[in-house]
Amino acid sequence: MATTGLPESISSDLSRVTESLQMLSPRWNVWVLLTMSEKPLRYRELKSALPWLPDGQLHPRLVRLTNSGLLDRTEYDAQDVLYGLSARGRELLPVLGVIAAWGAKHLEKEMVLDPATGQRVPKAVPRAQDIEDAIALIAPRQATPILWTLRVRGTSSPKALAATAMPDRHLTGVYAPLNRLAEDFLVTKDREGRVELTAAGRDLAPVYQALSAWAAGTPLTEAVTHPVWAPTPTQPQDHPTKWATTQPRIAATPTPQARPAWKRLFSHTPTAIGPAGGPGTGGRTR
Repeated sequence: MATTGLPESISSDLSRVTESLQMLSPRWNVWVLLTMSEKPLRYRELKSALPWLPDGQLHPRLVRLTNSGLLDRTEYDAQDVLYGLSARGRELLPVLGVIAAWGAKHLEKEMVLDPATGQRVPKAVPRAQDIEDAIALIAPRQATPILWTLRVRGTSSPKALAATAMPDRHLTGVYAPLNRLAEDFLVTKDREGRVELTAAGRDLAPVYQALSAWAAGTPLTEAVTHPVWAPTPTQPQDHPTKWATTQPRIAATPTPQARPAWKRLFSHTPTAIGPAGGPGTGGRTR
């Protein structure tokens, strides 16, 4: 747990959201969950549906997702085990749909030639990949606390932002996560060095609303009233509290059959926000 300068109610909400992202962010977890979105599957059926995941990668994921309460496991015998989404896991599916919609809008696709028209068109991306790529941008340590603090405070200097988002760390510690968020076009820097959310960053509102509602066990219909990501965010009070952090996403090494490991899907030249960097740039949508 790290300390923030956000109000206690917001910080508790932030803690639940970051814990949820940590649960989902390991590579292939979303693929596993969506593979069972239609019906429960036996272990051998899952292996067939996800051939790039050997037992050494598939089984640990199933164990962790079961322990997290997202999967139910029924063992008929040692060679016959059935996995299916739990009630909690089924409730997560609409949230994943919201994340997929953000990814489809803001993650740039590779352009390929359409043989029928001769035109270059965006390459189709599996829904699970859109979700995993979107989560990979906001799951790393400090990313979501910084985005939430910017949403609450609006335009802010990096040092003021650090004082609220991560006051227990040295002020210069904010630059590395800020630079990554700038490279992913979720934040930008003006000529005076002040940082703010980009359009893509502001468009994370439905994603965080949905994650917050699911993490709190409340209906998604109530998500639009979120105190931070509603149309008019709540201004902070000076009540320091604690929030949970999430570990950085570690990409697995793909097998020959696997899709390539996640990479940043925005095509750009990274611009540093740190003391030696120049002004930030705006992002592109696909």
